[in-house]
Amino acid sequence: MFKYGVAAIIWTEEFKVKDLPVIEKAKSMGFDAIDINISHPETFPTKKVRNKLKEVGIEAVTTFGLSEDANVIHSDRKTRRKGVEVIKRVIDINYELGSKIFAGVFYAAWGYLSGKPRAKDEWKWSVEAMREAALYAKDNGKLVLAVEVLNRFESHFLNIADDAVKYCKEVGTGNMKVHLDTFHMIREETSFTEAVEACGKKYLGYVHVCENNRGIPGTGLVPWKEFFRALKKVGYNGPLTIESFDPNFEELNRLCCIWRKFAETGEELAEQGLKNLKKIEKSLAK
Repeated sequence: MFKYGVAAIIWTEEFKVKDLPVIEKAKSMGFDAIDINISHPETFPTKKVRNKLKEVGIEAVTTFGLSEDANVIHSDRKTRRKGVEVIKRVIDINYELGSKIFAGVFYAAWGYLSGKPRAKDEWKWSVEAMREAALYAKDNGKLVLAVEVLNRFESHFLNIADDAVKYCKEVGTGNMKVHLDTFHMIREETSFTEAVEACGKKYLGYVHVCENNRGIPGTGLVPWKEFFRALKKVGYNGPLTIESFDPNFEELNRLCCIWRKFAETGEELAEQGLKNLKKIEKSLAK
């Protein structure tokens, strides 16, 4: 049986003290994990979140997206340096929370597009930055850093699983893995099975289960049965996390281009999506 998670951004764009009840809500809805986006590390209520996670007893995963003023593929050395320091701060937060997976877009600024194919210098700068950050994480524990593969409209840097695996290998620290998201995969991969197999158990670190339109999982075009079979074949045992966004959000909607509702509430989307995905998984045994 898979473990299922839900992203806190279904309820809140920036996780604050007022959002602590979301952790308990995720557990009561039947989720095994909660994915908390650390949008602003400098104001994130780490201690209060850590205490609530322990109280509720639910697995925590964190996600993060670098801002352009801390872009590790920028030509300016000071900007790249800032990016490394920001990533290290988020790594510290993960250890304080007890999270075992730190995922998302930190190999480059989220939403940054150069207008050209990825450059050799960008690859070099990113690998150097990530190697330093990954070694820092490794020196302090066993945190997995999982780089999210994005569609071409959100990044020009990592768009397919095969590229992300090469990236992890070049960083070469052993704690770098790939974060797959079905919303991005359906736009960029030619085969869900081949993308999962390219990662294999060794490099597949985290998974987001999102419908092709960011709507309720199980109601769109994603080939869920194929995807689930591939995950089971490689032995993936991490959370499968439902992620979507409220169209009333500001910062996230600008980055993700969410302009309409797919359910009355994010909670409804997550609840129905969980039912659908569990039903699909159960059907594989028949």
